[in-house]
Amino acid sequence: MTDAAAPVLYSFRRCPYAMRARLALAISGTRCELREVRLRDKPPSLLEASSKGTVPVLVLADGTVLEESVDIMRWALARNDPEGWLARADADLIASCDGPFKRSLDRYKYAERDGTDAPAHRAEGAAFLEVLDARLAGRDQLGGQARGFSDAAILPFVRQFVAVDRAWFDAQPLARLRHWLDRHLASDLFGAIMLRVEPWAAGEPMVWFEPSLREPRNPA
Repeated sequence: MTDAAAPVLYSFRRCPYAMRARLALAISGTRCELREVRLRDKPPSLLEASSKGTVPVLVLADGTVLEESVDIMRWALARNDPEGWLARADADLIASCDGPFKRSLDRYKYAERDGTDAPAHRAEGAAFLEVLDARLAGRDQLGGQARGFSDAAILPFVRQFVAVDRAWFDAQPLARLRHWLDRHLASDLFGAIMLRVEPWAAGEPMVWFEPSLREPRNPA
């Protein structure tokens, strides 16, 4: 089966940048050919499309290449935005996530490997978690009562930070953030974008990313 009009998405299931792109593609109903990338053995077609060699990369039917996760999100939602996500995009909050918080996350997650001070970097990251928890006072989501762009953009990184030591996170006074995180992780939307597929290789049958979303069991 082929579809010349469908974009090609190079992705990696556990990459938070790829997760945020898949969340927007899924909610927008965008059908893509999914090419799961083995990061230690990147396919030549990915490197030809984007010299940076990281995921996600979306190759459109006209040859346009989108190689930044936020750009992929905006492209997908500009085509179809059924929940009004674009109206709930906080650029400054997302920049804080992608900048200082991501640096702290990496140093915390890989502290043993890199010989860095895990507690210190965890404390740096926790300051951003406190900002998010305060943002959720009196509201269900980061942009208001309904989930939106900021939630999808930030969720995968909070998930990754928390996964380093869930017991530590659960002991922190961040009840609103825990509720927000757990509802998103339990949603049908998140489940739909975390499908497991084998790494892509040229000549193999196509795999389509076209989540069929029902109303979330726990609306996020």
